[in-house]
Amino acid sequence: MSTVLITHPDCALHDMGAYHPECPARIRAIEDQLIASGLMNCLTHAQAPLATREQLERVHAPHYLDALQAAAPKQGLVHLDPDTAMNPHSLKAALRAAGAAILATDLVIGKKAGTAFCNVRPPGHHAERARAMGFCFFNNVAVGAAHALEHHRLERVAIVDFDVHHGNGTEDIFRDDPRVMMVSIFQHPFYPYSGVEGRSERMVNIPLPAYSNGAKFRAVVSEHWLPALERFKPQMIFVSAGFDAHRDDDMASLLLVESDYAWVTQRIKEIADRYAQGRIVSVLEGGYDLHALGRSVAAHIKVLSEL
Repeated sequence: MSTVLITHPDCALHDMGAYHPECPARIRAIEDQLIASGLMNCLTHAQAPLATREQLERVHAPHYLDALQAAAPKQGLVHLDPDTAMNPHSLKAALRAAGAAILATDLVIGKKAGTAFCNVRPPGHHAERARAMGFCFFNNVAVGAAHALEHHRLERVAIVDFDVHHGNGTEDIFRDDPRVMMVSIFQHPFYPYSGVEGRSERMVNIPLPAYSNGAKFRAVVSEHWLPALERFKPQMIFVSAGFDAHRDDDMASLLLVESDYAWVTQRIKEIADRYAQGRIVSVLEGGYDLHALGRSVAAHIKVLSEL
């Protein structure tokens, strides 16, 4: 079965202002690289639906959803924090991004796709149960994982997060849920200055100092992530696929390259093939150098697709 690429034009309409790094060009940079590399024609394609209120309430508080709806502007920008703003299209884009994770989950579990990559924005892993932050409104990966658990009745899912920033929102939502394991790396100390307290057998969050390279990353994955995932035996794997740990991305100071993303994707696939019937849903998080982002996503999808 092929990999399905899920996106929607609405995701390019969310715009937080000139010079904001989380910009519409990120979607286009990925699509351009997939075309240039010849990968685009090897994928199946689907458009993201709008996530429903019921799907969002599995991971977000009702009062938060009400507040976000009320804050959505009819014109201009409304800032929810210094880094996170809404324009008139932002809410629909966020609903599409969360809806992409829902559709991806349905397609993969329904065996209509082998794996899925959601080329969507805004990203999601900083969104907590009742708080938008760090460019994020809805926690897309969490919405997908909760859908797998509640709608499809899976018993164990894992979330793998290799974004350069700690996925504080994902941890906030699933910290006390024994059905979910989260494994992550992140630069530390660094925004959002979390992740080092509250680590557990199910929250395998590994901080890396600035200027850690691919060899260090691979060692941490091999020593910490893989044994934890082997013990947990997830029935499905969700990936918070942030590519801002790339050495060319000046938003942070880790030194990964495309081959590191390909390597970790292969390790994730091996776990998924062993325990999860190969089921992987990957959702775009960070990555702000457009050229590095496009190349890294292409490397990630090439391994997901076994091409």
